[in-house]
Amino acid sequence: MKRSNLYILLAVAALIGAVLYFALRSPNKTAVAVAKPVTEDAHGHVAIKEVELNEAQYTASGIALGGFTMKNLSDVVNANGYTELPPQNQADVSVHLQGVVQSINVIEGQLVKKGQLLATIESPEFAKLQEAYLTSKSNLEYLTLEYDRQKTLSDENVNSKKVYQRTKSDFEIEKARFNSLQKQLSLLNISKAGATSTMPIISPIAGYITQVNIKIGSNAEVGKPLFSVIDNSKLHVDLLVYEKDLQKVKHGQNIRFTLTNQDNLEINGKVFNVSKAFENETKSVAVHADIANNNQALIPGMYVNALIDVGVKQVEALPVDAVVRAEGREFIFVLEEGHEEEEAGHDHEAEEHEHEGKMFHFQRIEVKTGTTQLGYVQVTLLQKIDADAQIVLKGAYYIQSHLVKSEGGGGHEH
Repeated sequence: MKRSNLYILLAVAALIGAVLYFALRSPNKTAVAVAKPVTEDAHGHVAIKEVELNEAQYTASGIALGGFTMKNLSDVVNANGYTELPPQNQADVSVHLQGVVQSINVIEGQLVKKGQLLATIESPEFAKLQEAYLTSKSNLEYLTLEYDRQKTLSDENVNSKKVYQRTKSDFEIEKARFNSLQKQLSLLNISKAGATSTMPIISPIAGYITQVNIKIGSNAEVGKPLFSVIDNSKLHVDLLVYEKDLQKVKHGQNIRFTLTNQDNLEINGKVFNVSKAFENETKSVAVHADIANNNQALIPGMYVNALIDVGVKQVEALPVDAVVRAEGREFIFVLEEGHEEEEAGHDHEAEEHEHEGKMFHFQRIEVKTGTTQLGYVQVTLLQKIDADAQIVLKGAYYIQSHLVKSEGGGGHEH
């Protein structure tokens, strides 16, 4: 009887032990990253930690990988300014004679070619101008023949000089009138062949329509712009440089600038002119720079933050988003290539992660930062990494947040 009770007690104990074992060894299904502190390095800096993300987490986080970029961050002059267009690449389209708008062929934002028809306006004055031109042309033809005839007679002393001089005067007056009317019709783009009451409005340059100031039936007045056209192909940057930095800036120096609210997109350029006078009442001088990679969606008036390279000292740099700060230190994350779970006792973890797809392992590396300019920061490694290591350029704070969550919420240590 006692032996039977002993067997029962042993069976119950074994059952309880099995339940506790499986309960304790079962991983937390809600954990999304695994923090793996490693032993300190030879200098006793900080324990290297690893973060594990599954494929879905990696994709959703928008992580971008890359390497160091050589940047000049110290031998530079900081400047702010705007994108500008020279006046010869901007045009206001107006009329020389008043009329009523008959048709409009373009809309704002439309790309037009030089000489393209923008609109037509109507006025009886245009027909009168053509009539005067055709009348003058007929008179000139008659006076040309008469002038030639009188000149021949004068040379032969058949007629008086007075008649010849009067004929010559009439010829010269009509010729001047004809040339004037011809130029007026050419200026107004009106045909010289026949009478018409309409006049075409054409674009003087190629570019984009930025303003349409008329509508059908409105009065087109002399001197008031009907359309505005700009050609952004010659867009450049005007930077304001203060007096203390003026002697450092020279023609031909490279510039780098970013646009406000444009995700730190860096655009390059080159200084082509330095103004010789202060702007308004400020102690700053305008520095004009061409845009080298002008394939961006740039328009006049965009605010820019720029660096003018006045030296050649370059350092290894990363985007500021690549560096995270934690525990009073600075870190970057590096993707571990060919990582496999090889440690004994971890087969169950690999099996349970199979349904999650490919796993990504990141190692946290301590660094020291220096100068920060235009969204980039100088970075010095405090731990050695491979020359071709894939560094997390974007999404480092996402990885760090999972590291903190794992350490505080049941992450695994090895």
